Amino acid sequence: MDFNNLVVQLNTGAILPEVIVIVTLLGVLVGDLILGRSAARSLCYFAVGGLLSSIVALVLQWDNPNPVAFFGEYTSDPLSVVFRGIVALSAAVTILMSISYVEQTGTALAEFVTILLTATLGGMLLSGATELVTIFVSLETLSISSYLMTGYMKRDPRSNEAALKYLLIGASSSAVFLYGVSLLYGLSGGETTLPEIAIGIANASGSLSLGLVVSLIFVIAGIAFKISAVPFHQWAPDVYEGSPTPVVAFLSVGSKAAGFALAIRLLVTAFPQVIEQWHFVFTALAILSMVLGNVVALAQTSMKRMLGYSSIAQAGFVMIGMVIGTETGYASMVFYLFVYLFMNLGAFACVILFTLRTGSDRISDYAGLYQKDPFLTLALSVCLLSLGGIPPLAGFFGKIYIFWAGWKAGAYGLVLLALVTSVVSIYYYLRVVKMMVVKEPNEMSDVVRNYPVTNWNLPGMRPLQVATLATLIATSLAGILSNPLFTIANDSVSHTPMLQASLERRVAVK
Repeated sequence: MDFNNLVVQLNTGAILPEVIVIVTLLGVLVGDLILGRSAARSLCYFAVGGLLSSIVALVLQWDNPNPVAFFGEYTSDPLSVVFRGIVALSAAVTILMSISYVEQTGTALAEFVTILLTATLGGMLLSGATELVTIFVSLETLSISSYLMTGYMKRDPRSNEAALKYLLIGASSSAVFLYGVSLLYGLSGGETTLPEIAIGIANASGSLSLGLVVSLIFVIAGIAFKISAVPFHQWAPDVYEGSPTPVVAFLSVGSKAAGFALAIRLLVTAFPQVIEQWHFVFTALAILSMVLGNVVALAQTSMKRMLGYSSIAQAGFVMIGMVIGTETGYASMVFYLFVYLFMNLGAFACVILFTLRTGSDRISDYAGLYQKDPFLTLALSVCLLSLGGIPPLAGFFGKIYIFWAGWKAGAYGLVLLALVTSVVSIYYYLRVVKMMVVKEPNEMSDVVRNYPVTNWNLPGMRPLQVATLATLIATSLAGILSNPLFTIANDSVSHTPMLQASLERRVAVK
């Protein structure tokens, strides 16, 4: 192979956004070593700038005529671009939310940002990986960085406990996932790229069907852990409650989006012969996640733990798009994850702000907050109502799109259950909103009664204000101006060859 042909086959321009993240990561690391803690906040802004530059590079790759890179190990198709953008944007907002929080704990801010950028890099690579080794290395890069961030507050026993639980359960799920893909490698005759695996399995004898189903079960178990789907959710509530709040925000959006990107690409490409089986499994996961997530959230007294179970339930709603497996189904997943980014990160930004000012995480301590902090009350109310699906906020259009796609595909029972559980979720979101806007002084909690005077000029508070205000505006306007987002979601599916080939196969079978 001559040099020019090698350059064409590598197509390194496809990973330009990831290269920007790597350069940003190294810049933060070297800058911290040279300049010390005094420049930590400036390095955070540098990291946010690098992530935004990476998003610009992703936008420029939207209509990439040659998305395949590294001899078929990676692809920069529109679906990959959207998911990588969600991961990068969630990391940028998380850094803004983290500055004041991490500084108040007395731990190193630049090191935290370095680990977060490493997790972002893993999530972005996972969203476009099409080869088994690349998938596993990307997955472990994301996972190990997440374990480190979870236990970053070394002086907090709850953070240490959360990190240990996450590490033990995460290591088990990684082993299960690896066993599943190793079976896939053997069944395909030694292939590692996903398209070649599908061809190898199709050319093999029919006696391989049992091994393929076993491989499918192990792979889905590993993916379900990453998206915190019931019954693989055991880690989520404890990790969400004990971890630093900015870490929880990133795990609930960036890590989950990368998990869904992996699920779509791996299952659609490598398991077309057992498509009915994995649709059935995801139907069960969706039902369990919607029911358990919303019902158990009703009994929570911790705000972070309630949002943890809410995240489990939201994963159930998103899985409806995978179950139906239509073009509108996949597009509704993309749209829902995009709007979920803003409303969920906005809710966590408000939780961080309240915790910094009061030191409390209890839902009951939010009583009467409107009288002391109207802006925080407004922002948290809008984000929670959007998560519940109240019109005209972004969450309503996300749910109506995904429910409409399910109804159109004939998944009537699943959509009706989603509607019922969505109504249940509105109750526990409204409970918090109602508590915050009580007007009687005697109903105000002691924590709010002693609420400090709002001062945005304190060190590190301005970035948190920017993050809160940006997510509030995006959550409010994304619903009203949803048509451009609908178009992007639909184009990301219709312009992705992998999904179009899968949809054509389904039509041919029918």
